[in-house]
Amino acid sequence: MGIFSALKDKLFGASTPIPPVTPPAAAASASATAAPVIPLLDVEAVLTFMASQHKGKLNWKESIVDLMTLLDMDNSLANRRELADELGFTGDKQDTATMNVWLIKEVMRQFAANGGHVPASMTD
Repeated sequence: MGIFSALKDKLFGASTPIPPVTPPAAAASASATAAPVIPLLDVEAVLTFMASQHKGKLNWKESIVDLMTLLDMDNSLANRRELADELGFTGDKQDTATMNVWLIKEVMRQFAANGGHVPASMTD
């Protein structure tokens, strides 16, 4: 299992009282002839709830290290570089600041692509 798969499993398997989000009515009516609408996991709400239960203050919206910490994952540089490889980072992995900024945005984009509702501000 890859690092992203483990992150996704930790998030989507999180047992929290946060309900799923359903798309807006306009989106639902536009796809009335398509397959039924599947509720999305509200990624921001779940992670916010998890952070409220965490003993330390984490900046998980902007820091891949903090997100991995929140999801109880090894946030070592080696693991972040492996995650960057998995997700297709083409930049210089020696430039960890740039890689980390790219990683947090890409992980959020991947959460959205895998059934999560993620605000655009967290993927841009």
